Amino acid sequence: MDPRDKPEDDRYLKLMPTLINVSVQPKARARGVEVLADGSYKVRTNVAPEDGKANADVIEQLAEHLGVAKSRLTVVRGHTSRRKVIEIG
Repeated sequence: MDPRDKPEDDRYLKLMPTLINVSVQPKARARGVEVLADGSYKVRTNVAPEDGKANADVIEQLAEHLGVAKSRLTVVRGHTSRRKVIEIG
């Protein structure tokens, strides 16, 4: 499968390692994952961004949304930023 031939759903992410751009909204009222028009993700977490707790919640939500194990998701860039790059491997 060519990575440029992205299907309409997220199941293709299970097939190959890939990077996704994620915007995080910490201390949000409600948790949730939203796919934006440009293909990036917005994750709302109700956890404060301290001691990596918000990152852990972001990973948990994305794993559930994408249908992959949490252990397959890794924050590559943006550990302390709202804008992150996450690898699905």
